[in-house]
Amino acid sequence: MNRPASELLHLMMHHMKTDTISLRQIKEALHERGFGLLMVLFVIPCCLPIPVPPGVPFIFSIPLLFLSLQMIAGRSDPWLPEWLAKKSFKRSSLAYMVEKAAPILQRIEVLLRPRWSFASKPRGERIVGLVIFLLAFVIALPLPIPFSNFIPGIGILVMSLGLLGKDGVIIVLGMLIGSFGASLLLGVLLFGVKVIDGFISKFIA
Repeated sequence: MNRPASELLHLMMHHMKTDTISLRQIKEALHERGFGLLMVLFVIPCCLPIPVPPGVPFIFSIPLLFLSLQMIAGRSDPWLPEWLAKKSFKRSSLAYMVEKAAPILQRIEVLLRPRWSFASKPRGERIVGLVIFLLAFVIALPLPIPFSNFIPGIGILVMSLGLLGKDGVIIVLGMLIGSFGASLLLGVLLFGVKVIDGFISKFIA
């Protein structure tokens, strides 16, 4: 029986004793579960409602972009380029984020069961990859909005757990959450631009 993602991530952090952990080490440790578990780990820093060091969401969005493109292409073996694979992070920081994400993962994992298999089959996974790519692109943008990565990140997290559990319902739910988050950010940005433009126009006119 496959262990849940929360348990596998906890075990990985427990067994890795080095002060820093590279993306290559993470990929090799989690390779057995393919894209789903790698995406769960990489999206964790982007979907926690806690302060993270500046630039961390952007750095973790890059492997999400690479992995999602490979899903779109139908690749079954996750791959990272050398320049990205050697990027490393403090083990303590990553362990802290995994610990904080564990309750979220566990709440979703109890809901997982095989259903709506079309969403987790090759064609469905390509569509999921496309949605994840678009959401990861949104996360990579340097938006001046607090916690702007949270809802898109939760969408990717839910989809990734759905892939692991072959649960099409959870996959679709993740798509809806992520799409809502991206649409909300777009609306805030457009509304904000209009307000600023109107404010400037009053003084210029």
